[in-house]
Amino acid sequence: MVTAKTQDKNKEFLELDRKYVNPVLARQAPIVAERGEGSYLYDVNGDKYLDFTTGIAVNNIGHCHPKVVEAVREQVGKLMHTSVCTHHTGYIELCEKIAHLTPGDLDSVFLANSGAECVEGAIKLAKYATGRPAVINFRGGFHGRTHLCMALTTSKITYRDMYEPLQGGIFTTPFPYVLRSQTPDDAQKVVDYCFDELELLFAQIVNPKQVAAFIIEPILGEGGYVVPPEGFFKRLRKVADQHGILLIMDEVQTGFGRTGKMFATEWEGIVPDIITMAKGIAAGMPLSGFAARKELTSKWDAGRHGTTFGGNPVSCASALASIKVIEEEKLAERALTAGNDIIARLKKMAEGKQHVAEVRGRGMMIGIEFNDAEGHPSKEWGEKVTKHCFDNKLLVLACGYKGHVIRLIPPLNASDREIDDALKIIENAISEK
Repeated sequence: MVTAKTQDKNKEFLELDRKYVNPVLARQAPIVAERGEGSYLYDVNGDKYLDFTTGIAVNNIGHCHPKVVEAVREQVGKLMHTSVCTHHTGYIELCEKIAHLTPGDLDSVFLANSGAECVEGAIKLAKYATGRPAVINFRGGFHGRTHLCMALTTSKITYRDMYEPLQGGIFTTPFPYVLRSQTPDDAQKVVDYCFDELELLFAQIVNPKQVAAFIIEPILGEGGYVVPPEGFFKRLRKVADQHGILLIMDEVQTGFGRTGKMFATEWEGIVPDIITMAKGIAAGMPLSGFAARKELTSKWDAGRHGTTFGGNPVSCASALASIKVIEEEKLAERALTAGNDIIARLKKMAEGKQHVAEVRGRGMMIGIEFNDAEGHPSKEWGEKVTKHCFDNKLLVLACGYKGHVIRLIPPLNASDREIDDALKIIENAISEK
């Protein structure tokens, strides 16, 4: 803890940050992290913060898990980079593992660096394999910050504004955000409305025969941690099959145990044509990928897509070790059990508080949405709760188109005591006047 007699190293580094770091890079917590261990981050002053952001669902097994650290250290001493000049064992072994983990028969895997990069690759594959030019996305989705991905992203205007013209041939249809719909008490009507709008899109704006793919998150991430009503994805799968449209499930934020299953797509028992993944795959090392059926990828000529650093040996070693931890420690199951308990306790805390519009989530992907006095989304409450948590050494993130949702993304192996500590802070935060 910094006192009047000690030096605030955070302040020193933040001054250098303001001087040398491009200000377009926004950071939420005004501290400078020096190390991480398990569920905690430590700043340069040595202060300890309970981390319920996990690098935006990246550190699914906590910071610097010993088994991952060991695997990375060993790999760094053997081989760090080959690019496309040769094959390497880690790439092949990880692709085999992913093919066995993903739902259905997605047996052909490409590895990249980031969520945006794997989304770009998935779209390229869909267009190339189908020969169709158009893509349909869903309102509120976030798919990345590259130029194509901006055009696919509609979670809030900040990600798109002043970058026009964006990629064409992308058409947006509603996502079933029940709370903010015209019929918040009837989820089925919301689903019906979404498919009515999709049919109008086909009738008025884009011929479904020209659509290569739907791209959608199984749970909206940046868009507010919105869980769609049961049955929505089975219906979407049916429409996709009817028109020969590929279904891309963007699991960049939801994958690798976060929702209580290895992939959130499994909750409805459907099989997408392409699934993207990143964030939680490699415990903090830069890695992403997308999996599809060989039937699709065999149409893609060698060299029509590539990457210099994607699937590098060190990141692959980290991913293989991290996945092993998730499986051996049964962390998807832990996420479901602990997540259900957290949601139940948060709902109990929210009783009688009109400013808490909804508590929702799946596994350890949990959102708390706030209203103002008129029942509209409240950015003020989102900021207030985030600040209260930070002041009490708990890190949380906001999301939603107005920053009116607080998302809780704890490590899947967070202890019961750590969860209790976090919930006490959150209860005080949402109870403030």
